[in-house]
Amino acid sequence: MNKGLWAVLGLTVLLGGCANKVTYGDAQGVETVTADFGSTDLQKIAADMVDSMMMSGSVAAITHDKRPIVFVERIKNKTSEHIDTESITDSISTKMLNSGKFRFVDMDRVESVRQQLKFQNNDELVDQNSAIQFGKMVGAQYMLYGNLSSIVKNAGSDKDVYYKMTMRLMDLKTGLIEWADETEIRKQEQKSLFGL
Repeated sequence: MNKGLWAVLGLTVLLGGCANKVTYGDAQGVETVTADFGSTDLQKIAADMVDSMMMSGSVAAITHDKRPIVFVERIKNKTSEHIDTESITDSISTKMLNSGKFRFVDMDRVESVRQQLKFQNNDELVDQNSAIQFGKMVGAQYMLYGNLSSIVKNAGSDKDVYYKMTMRLMDLKTGLIEWADETEIRKQEQKSLFGL
């Protein structure tokens, strides 16, 4: 065999040995890859906040014989990390909606709805008997909002991250806070000297 063929064969073996292996994991399993914010943290925060809200006496009073309409403002990220707070907001609002105690208005989609209503009401292609008229949407009675913050400490190869999520439910008519709570997460990461 010539040297070129041996080089190609050697390169093929080398590259074949570097192939990535992808497997599916449990989406609800605990993620422990790094101390950075991850899926386990998102799931814990959403569950803690919704569970706290559902156990609140004031929330029980406002949902006793009706399903109040809530507007959920996107969670504010006050950490030093890039965190998809829209995903946290989505998880919380989905859990609340699935509880059967609340209804929601989606302010992120209002402009899309406005465009659709303009089309329905102003286009000759739409049967005006089936068009939805302007001014029929229902306004929110409550606003749910919150902040995600963190404190990160590093000492040599050790890292300590503390996350705090704070949420509040405000009555839009009175401005009163009907419910508020916090949940916390602390994660620690130790890097070994040799990466093992």
